[in-house]
Amino acid sequence: MPTANIGLIGLAVMGQNLVLNMERNGYTVAVYNRTTATMEEFVNEHPGKKLVPTRSLEEFVQSLERPRKMIIMVKAGSPVDAVIDGLIPLLEEGDLVMDGGNSYFQDTERRSVALPAQGLRFMGVGVSGGEEGALWGPSIMPGGTPESWALVKPILEAIAAKAAEDGKPCVTYLGERGAGHYVKMVHNGIEYGDMQLIAEAYDILQRALGLQAAELAEIFAEWNQGELDSFLIDITATIFRRIDEETGQPLVDQVLDKAQQKGTGKWTSQDAFNLGAPIPTINSAVVGRILSAMKDERVAAAKVLPGPAQSSYTGDRAALIDAVRQALYASKISAYAQGMALLRMASDEYNYDLNLGEVAAIWRAGCIIRARFLNLITEAFNHNPKLANLMLDDTLGHAVGERLPAWRHVVQTAIGLGIPVPAFSGSLAYYDSYRSERLPANLIQAQRDLFGAHTYERVDKPGIFHSQWE
Repeated sequence: MPTANIGLIGLAVMGQNLVLNMERNGYTVAVYNRTTATMEEFVNEHPGKKLVPTRSLEEFVQSLERPRKMIIMVKAGSPVDAVIDGLIPLLEEGDLVMDGGNSYFQDTERRSVALPAQGLRFMGVGVSGGEEGALWGPSIMPGGTPESWALVKPILEAIAAKAAEDGKPCVTYLGERGAGHYVKMVHNGIEYGDMQLIAEAYDILQRALGLQAAELAEIFAEWNQGELDSFLIDITATIFRRIDEETGQPLVDQVLDKAQQKGTGKWTSQDAFNLGAPIPTINSAVVGRILSAMKDERVAAAKVLPGPAQSSYTGDRAALIDAVRQALYASKISAYAQGMALLRMASDEYNYDLNLGEVAAIWRAGCIIRARFLNLITEAFNHNPKLANLMLDDTLGHAVGERLPAWRHVVQTAIGLGIPVPAFSGSLAYYDSYRSERLPANLIQAQRDLFGAHTYERVDKPGIFHSQWE
């Protein structure tokens, strides 16, 4: 006799916490894990919960009320396909399979065709918020058919984070097929850029001013009370406060400077290149992680490659700290402008029909990039749904304009001191390029025409032209 409202496959920490979230919100949840011992241990650790343990996919499917609704929370790629392949023979027409992992959106596109061809429903559901978000309320980004969304809307709205401003759940229907996973991918790309910008701000304050972890904790905590209020700024202050029990030194100083990545940032850059969308802040963040992994080469290079004669800042310390704050905020606006412009281009290319105001709204709570200024982004797109670029919004454009002198000062100072700031400088270069009525691309096109007869257009009359330059 079916007893579960919904089921979940894959009981790693994210999966377990989503189960507990759904159960806490009144749903009976069937659980399955390839390693049965993991499932049994999880169920035994939570006696009295409305959980239905299952030891095979057959038992899992039989435990679900019809139409069946299930979430897969396993590693992206072939493991998802393997689970789906095991489910398909056991399911009935109209049953809904949801992939809640960090799947590549093109995989979701493929599955969105394959499963309906067999009478099944499929949704790609992006989930952001980490372990805590999964337990207490993540930001959820679902894509699929409107009919599939209707089946799970009450559940997803119940378990999603709620925005502090208006109490709205941070989940909404985003669009067909891979729309949800595409939005999640770009969310993660923006997350890469945001983290790189914060790291560069830290690097400037540490290397240029010699600030130590305790001072940095106070600075970031203060910043988190103002316009930079966000999850990432908040946890940065927390990180600086943590003392290593073994050495008695700040733990952050004991962490090796090699950043890892799971690939979502790289996917964002790759698809942006395919679409012709400029996202230099995200690209520089991906490159920054790659360079950080080249630790041995960097150590060797540091011994032979010279830097500038001056390596510390001799000006007004308080003024530079405030300038870094302003530059960080302006760079964040630039980074989000790039990400939202990419979403607009992808929506047109893949027929997702994304509502960018709703995208920004569901990022206001629960997810990793949640921040106070997402309210301004939501308002900007609600005011003008056809807004081409966030920097053209009156409020956000004015905020960038006010901070331009500080932004330029920080980038110039860092370059002068030999401190790498690819995300800061890339964000500023994006702004300067976007506001330039004329760029030097005329010379590039002339070069292309000279060596490859690629032709060019003229500024004074329509048509396509080719010249004999030599």
